[in-house]
Amino acid sequence: MKAAVIESVGKAVVSEVPDPTPGPREVVVEVSACGLCGTDLHILQGEFAPKLPIVPGHEFAGEVVGVGRQVTELSVGDQVAVDPSLYCYECRYCRTGHNNLCERWAAIGVTTAGGAAQYAVAPVANCVKLPEHVRTQDAALIEPLSCAVRGYDVLNSRLGSHVLIYGSGTMGLMMLELAKRTGAASVDMVDINEQRLTTAQKLGVSASATSADELDRPQGWDLVVDATGNAAAIQDGLERVAKAGTFLQFGVADYATRVSIDPYRIYNQEITITGSMAVLHSFERAAELFATGVLDPDIFISDRLPLDQYPQALDQFASGIGRKIVVIP
Repeated sequence: MKAAVIESVGKAVVSEVPDPTPGPREVVVEVSACGLCGTDLHILQGEFAPKLPIVPGHEFAGEVVGVGRQVTELSVGDQVAVDPSLYCYECRYCRTGHNNLCERWAAIGVTTAGGAAQYAVAPVANCVKLPEHVRTQDAALIEPLSCAVRGYDVLNSRLGSHVLIYGSGTMGLMMLELAKRTGAASVDMVDINEQRLTTAQKLGVSASATSADELDRPQGWDLVVDATGNAAAIQDGLERVAKAGTFLQFGVADYATRVSIDPYRIYNQEITITGSMAVLHSFERAAELFATGVLDPDIFISDRLPLDQYPQALDQFASGIGRKIVVIP
């Protein structure tokens, strides 16, 4: 079969690889679409993946075309979205319900072959059956949406909060859509890319700007979300949190990224700084939300490129052009 392969640091190609074979409790999915994500860029840079080469792609959906001998939950022809998370279920964090912090954490498309291919293998437990009205070419959005749902689980946000989001890429826009549905009084957005802010405006952001200085909230925001992973954005966002407010580190930063905090201010103003890591008990809920139309795929997906153009798709994604880019095998 044809698959994208990150062969070494900085090198991605499309080549022929062996067809996958399911284990007893696995299924083979014919991939309809696979989304690109910042994690894929980190893998290209030699981070995250324990070893290369690897077939990337942790955001994918498609049709079941093969099942293992012990699989009874799904049948050939079922449409599914795939939760890429793989846990050991044995370590302290798994046993205390924090599976996303598993000491042996792994993921389809990160540590094992993923969905940037014609076919992919997944445990049946990781597959969520989709209703007939959901297009599998759109359902690659479910995985990033499940990360956003996890972010709001962490926040336990209150009704009537004023929210500021840094970054109007896919994840920032998803956080915007969820903020609107979790009772935010206002949702503002900052991005240095004015073209991306246009999409935020289309989705009903309260106010948007290239700098938070342009926004009229001198007392700060109850909730500040970084969806960029950029040090300058994170540093600025930390200074914008209102008293008794919360800062959520949602964007994936490079390992070496560092920012400064003011411990006295955190103490004196009772500011909470927290993070949200990937997916935790949120994939099924994201699939249900997606099926209700919480996201408009035609707005969120800016480019649908053939799998043969995977290296170019990575370059486009890295340059910040477009929103969600998916490859179609």
